[in-house]
Amino acid sequence: MDDLVVIGAGPYGLSIAAHAAAAGLGVRVLGRPMASWRDHMPDGMFLKSEPWSSNLTAPDGRHTLADYCATRGTASEHGTPLPIGTFSAYGMWFARQAAPEVEEVTVLEVTPQGDGFRVRTAEGPPLLARTVVLAVGVMPFVNHPEVLRDLPPGHYSHSSGHRDLSRFEGSDVAVLGAGQAALETAALLAEQGARPCLVARRTRLNWNTVPQPLDRPPLRALRDPHSGLGTGWRSWVWSELPWAVRRLPATTRERIAATALGPAGAWWLRDRFERRVPVLLGHRLHRAVAVGGRTRLGLTTRAGESVVLDTAHVIAATGFVPELARLELLDAGLRAALETVGRSGAPELSPGFESSWPGLFFAGLLSAPSFGPSMRFVHGAGFTAGRLVRGVRKRLGARGPRPGSPGVARPDRAASPGHLPGVPPGHPKTYLR
Repeated sequence: MDDLVVIGAGPYGLSIAAHAAAAGLGVRVLGRPMASWRDHMPDGMFLKSEPWSSNLTAPDGRHTLADYCATRGTASEHGTPLPIGTFSAYGMWFARQAAPEVEEVTVLEVTPQGDGFRVRTAEGPPLLARTVVLAVGVMPFVNHPEVLRDLPPGHYSHSSGHRDLSRFEGSDVAVLGAGQAALETAALLAEQGARPCLVARRTRLNWNTVPQPLDRPPLRALRDPHSGLGTGWRSWVWSELPWAVRRLPATTRERIAATALGPAGAWWLRDRFERRVPVLLGHRLHRAVAVGGRTRLGLTTRAGESVVLDTAHVIAATGFVPELARLELLDAGLRAALETVGRSGAPELSPGFESSWPGLFFAGLLSAPSFGPSMRFVHGAGFTAGRLVRGVRKRLGARGPRPGSPGVARPDRAASPGHLPGVPPGHPKTYLR
C-alpha cells in the first residue's frame, strides 16, 4: 500500500510529488505529464503569466523555468511572452529531474477502501493508497453554454479542444467569451486564415497593461507591488496570502473565486487581435440551431434587439467550473459525502488541502473556492505543494506506521480479485487541523 497516490501530472501534481518524495513518502504519480498544456492548447499560444511567476516547485528551490531555459540557451525574461511549447517542455524536464517517475495510466475510479483508497486504472490491477491527491487540472471541468448542448457535436467545441486551428482555414468561426482564451484563440484563427468573430456579453474588452520593470524606485514598488498574479495590492493579496483567504467566510471565498481577476487579454495580444477580429460586444447568446452544416446563433443585445449570426462553427472559450459533480472518476458516494464551500460545489479544504474525507486531498482549480484565485494559475503550485505534503504527513501520522514499516506486514499492492470496496459504515468526516 502506497503512502500517497497523486492523480494528475501537471504543474500541481508534479510539484506535490517532488515535495512528497523529498519528505520520504512512498509516492506514485499517475497521468500524462503536462497533458493540458501539451494536448489542449493550440500551436502559437503564449504563456500569459510572467516567466518568473510560472515555476513548478521543488523543496530545494531548484528546477525553475529559468534553470530550464538556461540549459537550452533560451531567454526567460520579465516582459517577454514565453511560448506554451517552451513551458510544456519545461514541465516535462521538471518531471524527469525533480519528481518520481510518472506512470502514464488512465485513472478510472477512486473508491474508499478501509482506511485508505482503491485506485482503479485502465491499464492494470488496482492500486491501494493510504492517501490520495486529486490534481487533475482543468479538463474535467470544461464549461459549455447550456444553449449549445443540443447542437450536433461537430457544430461546436470548447477552446481547450484544439491543438491545431489550421483546419478552420477559410471558415467562419464564432468565438464565445472575453478572456485570454477567447481573445488569443480568435487572433490565432485569423492568423491561420479563418474568419473569426468574437461574441461576448461584456460591453467592453479588458486588456492588461504592459508590466512595470522589476527594478523600480522603492516608493513606486510599494504603491504598486509585483506579485505572481500581476501588479497591485489586490493581486498581491490573492497571490501571496491564500492562507488568509481561506479564513474568510465561505460566501466571501465563493464570490472571490468566481469574480477576482476577471476576463482580460494580455497586453502583447491586443494589436494582433484588434487588427483582425470583428467583435459583437454586449450580445447574449439565447439560441443555437443547426441549419444543414452550419450553425445559426440567436443573440440579444443589451437594448433587447435580436441579432442572428450564421457561422460554420462555434468555439466556446467559456472557461471551467470547479464542481465535484463533474469529477466522475471519484466514487459517487464519496463525492456526495464531501463538505463543500457554500453553494460552489467545490470541496471545503483544511489548511493542508485535505477534504472532509480523511486522507483525500485536492489541488489546483478545485481548491480555488477555499484558497482563492491563485489556485487557478501555475503560481499557486508553490503555495500548495509544501503545505499539502505536510497535511499528508500529519494524516499518515494519525493513522500509525505505514504498511511495510518495521514490524508491520505489507499487504499486496493490488486489491484482491472480485472485491467490491464500499464506504465503511460511520466513516468519520473530520478535518485534521
